[in-house]
Amino acid sequence: MPTAMNPYLSFRDNAAEAMAFYQSVFGGTLESSTFADMNASEDPSEGDKIMHSALTTDEGFVLMASDTPNGMDLDTGNKVTISLSGNNGDALRSYWDKLLDGGQMTLPLEQAPWGDVFGMVTDRFGTNWMISIESDGSTGS
Repeated sequence: MPTAMNPYLSFRDNAAEAMAFYQSVFGGTLESSTFADMNASEDPSEGDKIMHSALTTDEGFVLMASDTPNGMDLDTGNKVTISLSGNNGDALRSYWDKLLDGGQMTLPLEQAPWGDVFGMVTDRFGTNWMISIESDGSTGS
């Protein structure tokens, strides 16, 4: 199996809700395990929290997430943005519309100086996304 790089998102108490949302955006198969499933916490209030979740799409995207245990800090800064790019404009516009539902547009999805259609959105769970639809002859973003 080749080496893969997959985004891994951290949440406080809503990883299950977020991952169900991302499944509604991208489709695919969602697998999740709770802390109770894995006997991974002695704190009964954490039993239903997600210890590990992975969404695998037909396009080959893999998005992972978990809830952060109560005893650990969670920094919800804006250090990471997930970028989606390609020439399938219909699919990328569909992702944009779904991610924008309940989220906030940072930069409209419009023609960029380098030729692509590009936009930025922060979804309802605070995850930052960049969408770039490559134009003919573009080198992408």
